[in-house]
Amino acid sequence: MIGLKKYNSIGEENLRVISGKAGGLRLKSLEGIATRPTADRIKESLFNIIDPIIGEAQVLDLFAGTGALGIEALSRGAKFATFVDSNRQSISVIKYNLEHTRLIQAAEVYMNDYHSAVKKLSELGRRYDIVFIDPPYGKGLEYKAVKMLINFDILVNNSIIIIENEQKDVLPDKLYTAVKVDRREYGRTAISFYKE
Repeated sequence: MIGLKKYNSIGEENLRVISGKAGGLRLKSLEGIATRPTADRIKESLFNIIDPIIGEAQVLDLFAGTGALGIEALSRGAKFATFVDSNRQSISVIKYNLEHTRLIQAAEVYMNDYHSAVKKLSELGRRYDIVFIDPPYGKGLEYKAVKMLINFDILVNNSIIIIENEQKDVLPDKLYTAVKVDRREYGRTAISFYKE
């Protein structure tokens, strides 16, 4: 998500849950700002790739925006999802979307910056199988977020970290102890998969 400056009202865009128990349901997005939600075609491709590991997974959605990635994971069988965003309006949208999809019982939502949230989750003993990182582009936050995840030991063995960034910014083959196992390009967007 980028440019979180001005907030109007909760809006409706062409966001939906693609598959699973909430499949087909529309999601709310943020109106009046550039939220850059992950396009359905990218989301569908991404979830086709990780489908074998979603069942019963503990999921962390950092820089969650509308919550679309974590909600898709829950819809497809993830056991639990934690949503983190530093913006109050995004948090309202995430909660609305979780209620609308009837997935709220399998979720927790934190209004925090990623740094404080990861520290808090570590203190709570949370550990995750899948982590989505979709930060504002061009600020290097993906590097800092991965370093936090590793330093605060909230990843299980063989966890997958999925990072969305600009296609022109190719991430290294290794981020600290996480190793890149795949990268897909979709126009101006790239998705990188790391295993820890």
